[in-house]
Amino acid sequence: MKENTKKETLSNIVVEHLKPSDLAPYKNNAKKHDAAQISKLCGSIKEFGFTNPVLIDKDNGIIAGHGRVLAAQSLALDSVPCIRLGHLTDTQRRAYILADNRLAEIGGGWDEEMLKLELADLAAAELDVTELGFLDSDAGMFDVSETNLPELESGDRQPFQQKTFTLHDEQAEEIDAAISKAKEMGHAQSAVNENSNGNALAFICQSFNRVNA
Repeated sequence: MKENTKKETLSNIVVEHLKPSDLAPYKNNAKKHDAAQISKLCGSIKEFGFTNPVLIDKDNGIIAGHGRVLAAQSLALDSVPCIRLGHLTDTQRRAYILADNRLAEIGGGWDEEMLKLELADLAAAELDVTELGFLDSDAGMFDVSETNLPELESGDRQPFQQKTFTLHDEQAEEIDAAISKAKEMGHAQSAVNENSNGNALAFICQSFNRVNA
């Protein structure tokens, strides 16, 4: 009996296309969406299309997809696909808003070696992995292996360095946002380094040092 009910529910799903301005954010939404994340979502939508419908209630209130709607507004999209969950009670609706974000954050993890292989292959195909929410360094694209370095004359040193930091989530968000902003301003390229994140971070530090000299 439960199986039949499930099939009937799935068969009744209807995708509506609504204006982003007609969708109402949940005023008590506890999930934050910073500029860096919205920028990544915009990049994803431009690359792949709006593939993940917004979930809404019977009154066009957003249940899941607040960030995607903000990205759609930033891209000036005429409409976004929506699925209406009118069967949820008010308590279920509020609980699902929390669950949708929380369940995506916990468990699972990554197979780091497989992830690096996938990202490196995509980068080799000239896809910007930073648009997927990853850093250039995640793909291992610019790793410098000491065993593969050419012999240097006495007194010389390899001009590239890798630095590792331990950050709180909030600190990481601030740094990601600053790097994204610097790249948007055109500071992702330099004559001495191919790593766009490294170039952006160097620009941020140079600006700080100039102001505080």
